[in-house]
Amino acid sequence: MTTGSEASSEVEIVALDADCNDPKIERSQLLSIHPFPPGPKPLPYIGNIITMLRNKPTFRWIHKMMDDMNTKILCLRLGNVHVIAVSDPKIAREFLKDKDGIFASRPDCMSGNLTSGGYQTTVLAPMGDHWKMMRKTLAMKILSVDKHKWLQEKRDVEADNLIRYIYNQCHVDSTVTGGVVNVRTVVQQYSSNVIRKIVFGSRYFGKGSTDGGPGEEEIEHVDSLLTVLSYLYAFSVTDYFPWLRWITDFDGHEMIIRKAIRTARKYQDRLVDERIREWKDGVKTKEDDLLDVFINLENPRLTVDQIKAQIFELMLATFDNPSNGIEWAMAEMINQPMIFEKSIQELDSVVGKDRLVQESDIPKLNYIKSCVREAFRLHPVAPFNLPHVSIEDATVAGYFIPKGSHVILSRTGLGRNPEIWDDPLTFNPDRHMNGDKEVVLTDHNLHMLSFSTGRRGCGGVLLGSTMAVMLLARIVQGFVWELPPGEPCVDLKENLQDLMKAKPLLALAKPRLPHHLYPMC
Repeated sequence: MTTGSEASSEVEIVALDADCNDPKIERSQLLSIHPFPPGPKPLPYIGNIITMLRNKPTFRWIHKMMDDMNTKILCLRLGNVHVIAVSDPKIAREFLKDKDGIFASRPDCMSGNLTSGGYQTTVLAPMGDHWKMMRKTLAMKILSVDKHKWLQEKRDVEADNLIRYIYNQCHVDSTVTGGVVNVRTVVQQYSSNVIRKIVFGSRYFGKGSTDGGPGEEEIEHVDSLLTVLSYLYAFSVTDYFPWLRWITDFDGHEMIIRKAIRTARKYQDRLVDERIREWKDGVKTKEDDLLDVFINLENPRLTVDQIKAQIFELMLATFDNPSNGIEWAMAEMINQPMIFEKSIQELDSVVGKDRLVQESDIPKLNYIKSCVREAFRLHPVAPFNLPHVSIEDATVAGYFIPKGSHVILSRTGLGRNPEIWDDPLTFNPDRHMNGDKEVVLTDHNLHMLSFSTGRRGCGGVLLGSTMAVMLLARIVQGFVWELPPGEPCVDLKENLQDLMKAKPLLALAKPRLPHHLYPMC
């Protein structure tokens, strides 16, 4: 392993103040002024693919190289694609804010193409007229503040069902004494319920469970969504050598992701077809949820395939970040009872014990939001953000970034950066408290990456933030949480293959509010 890629090992770094984005400057001139970012020396044609295949999971290999080389920006060459990893907020801001127009596209790859139904969606679509149209449509007609308010009642219903579901786990021998609860199931159920409710108007695809929990259909649906997310932009060899797809599914990714997409969409697509028939036959005449809104859009008028693809992307983009973050927050808080006590004190002060916390309380729940924000910082949902693709040659932080490069920001590198955060591996919500200033979950300075920013910024920030805060607030307000009998502490180990908690969080829950506040079946 060398300390620079093929260009940076040969090019002498000279004056860095030239206007290197000047179209009159040829690439050879650009390279004579600016090197590639540091990285391992690539082989001809195949680049670093062999080394990548020998070092799975890829994201841990990339982070280890950045640590070993003591660099905040790393360049890999996979086939003819330069993959640029970044863990410094200043460099990240240059990519996503200062030069956002150059780096606002997406890769054309197997997983992105399949997941988006051939780029008929918004988040995964490369830059172009379709992306611009869909981004505007989502912002103004689907994920707007007005639509958020319109759908509040549906979110409230699922917040109540969350409490009912946990409360039902506390019944032992016809009494309410406490029960061991699988927190992962609870948070994933709530998050997926909310998005199903606001899109389809229904909690369940099938009959569900009488205790308010998921049924077989919901479990299979969530598992398939998680599988798709695991293989989306997962450094598949065929993404860098597309011609291989005509010969073989080299690493097996395509078969897995195709199966997961079919499984998820078999539940969703039939509901879209049924609803379209209802509107056509005059059975439906009033819009009740987002599916109705999608069907009745006029400008632009979406095709059936576009509606199905966009709803699938909306499902993927919504449920995993809140559920992962709150499971981690609960694990950390159970291990630190003082943090739990402070969050309870805030809820009792702002809300009291005579009613359940509501969305209208969120602006005053700064410590609860700090707990969520700290979970997003320390335990992000994925190692990297979705890749940004450069549409032209550029220079960033004094380095040459060629056209077509895939730029990935390290969520762990930013959120656990010791130059930004004191004691970065400790869960400490107080670090986000700033007097009376309201705490928000976004960070446009990119000291952490909870929701992306810039042209490719997350359109669902309001929905995602509301879901995450309400999820934690309801869980903490409604129940006393303790370690199961015989457990000394919560194990905080991560999965090897991703950043989820290695083992689902199991905790003993006991109701802490008056009996009449818990929604009944």
